Amino acid sequence: MPSLSIDSHCHFDVAAFDPDRDTCWARARDAGVGAQVVPAIDRYHWEKVRDVARRYPGIHPAYGLHPVYLDRHQLGHLEELADWLGREQAVAVGECGLDCFVEGLDFDDQWTYFTAQLDLAVQFGLPVIVHARRAVDKVTRAVRERPRLTGVVHSFSGSRQQADKLLEQGMLLGFGGPITHPRAQRLRRLVSELPLEGILVETDAPDQPSASHRGERNEPAFLPEIIHTLAQLRDDSPLNVARATADNARRLFQLPASSDD
Repeated sequence: MPSLSIDSHCHFDVAAFDPDRDTCWARARDAGVGAQVVPAIDRYHWEKVRDVARRYPGIHPAYGLHPVYLDRHQLGHLEELADWLGREQAVAVGECGLDCFVEGLDFDDQWTYFTAQLDLAVQFGLPVIVHARRAVDKVTRAVRERPRLTGVVHSFSGSRQQADKLLEQGMLLGFGGPITHPRAQRLRRLVSELPLEGILVETDAPDQPSASHRGERNEPAFLPEIIHTLAQLRDDSPLNVARATADNARRLFQLPASSDD
């Protein structure tokens, strides 16, 4: 099967894949997933992300400090991130962002780490991979203050109005397993209406499994279910959706035309 699709957000480095990473990678390739973007969540995952990307063709690393893991971060990690981006290949800064859902996360501290990473993305000419849970308006404000910034808000769950504002700023929106759940009517309606050139597809594996894999470990090989659902909701063909979203990912992350590179 040709490698047509790109998983724009997958945590293929985490321990959940340690027992069978080789097999999972092969399954993804057999399913037509030719590339994955793998964002780190904290300083202690950067080496693992780098090593996984070096070992497996089509794996592209991003490095950042995730807001949910605020207790693992130190301000010195921002300086280390700048040094790391200066010497290691990366397709994006992230996963970074804001989370106003999880209790106990100091917002001011989140804002400090988030905006510093946005500035690093501008400095290095890289896109950002943004986590925005109950924080889309705040994220949009930060993005608007940096006109040269590009990136994706992954696992987007905001309104059409919020989506349009981000698209106007040149951001893309990532959608994954949640759109396969029939009860997610508002989200499913949103992805049926948005311009296809503003959409990326993702698994967020090992989290957020699609409807047919509820309760299981998610993995990149399940991306075709998301593509098929998106195509069905848009009255489009899976082939066209796979190609268009892969083209979007290549443009944003400056990925090579060949998924094996």
